[in-house]
Amino acid sequence: MACGAGHGGHNEGVDPAQTTPEQTRQDAPRKRADARRNQERVFAAALEVFDESGLQGTVPQVAERADVGKATVYRSYPTKEDLVEAVVRHRLAELDRATGPTLAQAEPARAFAAYVLVLFEYLARDRLLSEALAEGRSTTYTGPLLDRLTALMEEAKASGRVRPDADRLDLHVVLCGMCLQLVGLAERDPALWRRYGELTLQALRP
Repeated sequence: MACGAGHGGHNEGVDPAQTTPEQTRQDAPRKRADARRNQERVFAAALEVFDESGLQGTVPQVAERADVGKATVYRSYPTKEDLVEAVVRHRLAELDRATGPTLAQAEPARAFAAYVLVLFEYLARDRLLSEALAEGRSTTYTGPLLDRLTALMEEAKASGRVRPDADRLDLHVVLCGMCLQLVGLAERDPALWRRYGELTLQALRP
């Protein structure tokens, strides 16, 4: 009897081999929704972890904050660098949304100057982005930022208020150099960062 009861109990379970195509189709939307929710939780956790710890933040910390396993993080972001890049791009998009209306109404030289000053104030508050710039990782993480700055600078040259020989490398060296020193000194005062934004603009004048 015991053996028979055990056998019957086993048959009451769901045999994956007996799953029908219809059941598979019905499960697919739920699995996609679960995956989407997990990805949203991972990204929200990454925003918090990297905001607190900068580049020292880790995937295990993100997984713990999101209350998921590390494998769940790696399914969406195969490496830590992929996750950092996603967060940096999100931060830069926020910056573009914040500065967009002002830049659209300003003439090129004023738009370039305004963007540089707002950027430095923003970097004072954004540990991840400032550390990425301090490490000079322009290609992997911050290439879009230098692309944006270079385009604004090129438009501003016509005004005569930006030296004609200034180029992307100059922006890279000056911006990343400023970040390297300020991050190294653990300075986070937006007013101080803005001052170095002003010095950056002076360095690029004829």
